[in-house]
Amino acid sequence: MTETERTRYSDAELEEFRAILNEKIKKATEQLELIQSSYKNDSNNGTDDTSPTFKAFDEGSEVMSKEANSQLAIRQEKFIRDLKNALVRIENKTYGVCRVTGKLINKERLKLVPHATLSIEAKNLQK
Repeated sequence: MTETERTRYSDAELEEFRAILNEKIKKATEQLELIQSSYKNDSNNGTDDTSPTFKAFDEGSEVMSKEANSQLAIRQEKFIRDLKNALVRIENKTYGVCRVTGKLINKERLKLVPHATLSIEAKNLQK
């Protein structure tokens, strides 16, 4: 049976993807913790004895940095949520099935983007 004729990935293949997803979740969670600790870190950089101009610049830079890190954290949380949703699809045995075409998503694509829900064909239709 060719990949285009199959309606889902085998249990063994799903277990391979589960391992990939769990590893990605672990790494993404570690990265999220780093991002969060950097923007929650409100330690004073010792600008009290410097000129008021530099202090204002430093505080403005710190606010921008916290905002950027906050945005990174939000994106990372969404990525983790998408990965966990992919684990649910593995449980339901619907993982790897394109939500538009109903065909199997290419295995190589899933290895690169394990939370993908669209095949390349469906993704190109969106353009």
